[in-house]
Amino acid sequence: MAITFQYNKTSLQGLEKQLKVRERALPTIKSKENALRLEVKRTKDEMNALEEKLERDIRSYETMAGLWSEFDPALISVKNVALSSKKVAGVLIPVLDDIAFDVKPFSLFGKPSWFIDGINVLKTLASTGIEAEFTGLKLSMLERARRKTTQKLNLFEKVQIPGYKDAILKIKRFMEDEESLSKSSQKIMRANQEKRRKEEVRS
Repeated sequence: MAITFQYNKTSLQGLEKQLKVRERALPTIKSKENALRLEVKRTKDEMNALEEKLERDIRSYETMAGLWSEFDPALISVKNVALSSKKVAGVLIPVLDDIAFDVKPFSLFGKPSWFIDGINVLKTLASTGIEAEFTGLKLSMLERARRKTTQKLNLFEKVQIPGYKDAILKIKRFMEDEESLSKSSQKIMRANQEKRRKEEVRS
């Protein structure tokens, strides 16, 4: 990104102001990026743990595959998923508070005794599955926020701050050169005037 400027005091003051704004904001952006990086890692670990748990639970119930053919899956459904939100490093992310299930009434005499256990198994599997899905959604939101923060950090740290410093240096050098040139011109003018005066006195 090329920084546009003019070789004058007004432009210099404007650039110095912009540089100060970015230098003041830099520590905040760095700590936000660091906090988001840690939260992304924590959420990734959480999601992996949930996916592994779900796989383990499914495998452990595979031995009951024959029994599941008798089970009526319409007996249980997800009634509601309660969500709230919290801020992590200034980013609003959803929080999974509760999963409510709707269990249809059934005759304990007309169905096998393990149906109650079957309902509890499905509740556990569905809860883990929903939690894993939800954690994946939260992870993508956090990663997007971290990417944007990293881009802003790189823009400030690697492009804008060095760019403003370079522009300020160029203006200062130009103004110093201009001042030196002006002083040299004045000296030459004074020397010429002095010379003319001396010549006038002689004549």
